[in-house]
Amino acid sequence: MSYVINGVEKETDSYNYLLEPDFSDEAVQVIAAADNIQLTDDHMKVINFLREKYKEDGHTPNLRNLIKGLQDEGDMPHADSALLFELFPDGGAAKQGCRVAGLPQPKGKGGY
Repeated sequence: MSYVINGVEKETDSYNYLLEPDFSDEAVQVIAAADNIQLTDDHMKVINFLREKYKEDGHTPNLRNLIKGLQDEGDMPHADSALLFELFPDGGAAKQGCRVAGLPQPKGKGGY
């Protein structure tokens, strides 16, 4: 599969994560639509936080660190695992959130 973002076809891996990050607003819109997600302000707070952490660290945080970061730095004091799985039902924010954010597949256990 691939996504067409800003008129350019972007390649994905077998789980539909972009191979190269795309930080454009259109990337979020295209991928969210493909995942049947109606974006809200909370979605965008998570997406922006994931993108910032990826830019800073070269990877995204695991779920525990994501929740703590959103509560402390991401303007989401109400963030918890239930909310993140409600927002991103296909694997939660640490997985589906990264895909919708236009980021490559998270490294997984040991990669944080």
